[in-house]
Amino acid sequence: MAILTIRNVPDEVHRALRVRAAKRNRSTEAEVRTILEDAVLSNDRIRLGSLLADVGRRIELTDEEFETFTYRDKGSNRPINFE
Repeated sequence: MAILTIRNVPDEVHRALRVRAAKRNRSTEAEVRTILEDAVLSNDRIRLGSLLADVGRRIELTDEEFETFTYRDKGSNRPINFE
């Protein structure tokens, strides 16, 4: 897992985090993790696939046009040589 350091947190915010964590029987660190997870992993976030599907509907892609997006190159998996 990654480590995240947050500097210059105002004293008032830090106190509020400690109180919030204590009310939930968590450490301040665990409370911050929960807050961050809820913020970025919410069900309200827009997922890329859903966004692209919505764009396709808006511009009224035909089935034939849509099929071009499902094509996958089954060729070589070798890295590109830029030399």
